[in-house]
Amino acid sequence: MNRRQLIKNLGLGAGVFVVGPSALSLLQSCKNEPDYDWQPVYLSASNGLALKQVLDTILPATDTPGASDLNIAQFIDSYMDTVAEPERAKEFKRSADAFAQAFEKEFEKSQDDGAKEDYDQILKKYLKATPADQEKYMKRNTETQDAQNQEPDVEMDSDAGAYAYLNNVRDMAIWAWKNSEEVGENVMWYDPIPGEYIPCGPVSELGGGKAMSL
Repeated sequence: MNRRQLIKNLGLGAGVFVVGPSALSLLQSCKNEPDYDWQPVYLSASNGLALKQVLDTILPATDTPGASDLNIAQFIDSYMDTVAEPERAKEFKRSADAFAQAFEKEFEKSQDDGAKEDYDQILKKYLKATPADQEKYMKRNTETQDAQNQEPDVEMDSDAGAYAYLNNVRDMAIWAWKNSEEVGENVMWYDPIPGEYIPCGPVSELGGGKAMSL
């Protein structure tokens, strides 16, 4: 089975990530050695570079693998290219462009020239936004989508688009990280041959307090 078939077999809907053999196979094919010469197949080169920067900020390498160690940027780009419904993929690309605009507005430079500190700052702005700001961004997104239904070429609001983009990327990244083979077998509680059934027991004694790998 080739990579495209594996991705299609995921059958994931918008905002929903289902763990299954095909999903794990896709993550397996994306991990191996980090691909430093990666060229996106769906996003632009600039947005692909920014995606890697965003992911490395959300999931940095510590004593556990980071996003780049598992090639999560490649996974998200491939997912949008092959699995996502056309409208969802289009919205993802628009929101990636909106993030680029928000970055330039915030720092007066291209996202290509952004330093780690810049990405730290802009992620805090949107992912740790106040409830009032979150409501404002979501309202703008709704207004933009309504306008795009009338005129598809209407430009997405940069702040609202960046907020939507970063939340989407974070959700996909965490799902991919938790369900990768590397993390599932070497970071989480992994038991390929479960033993006795224990309906109730102290967490500290079950898998060393770790969440169980599916």
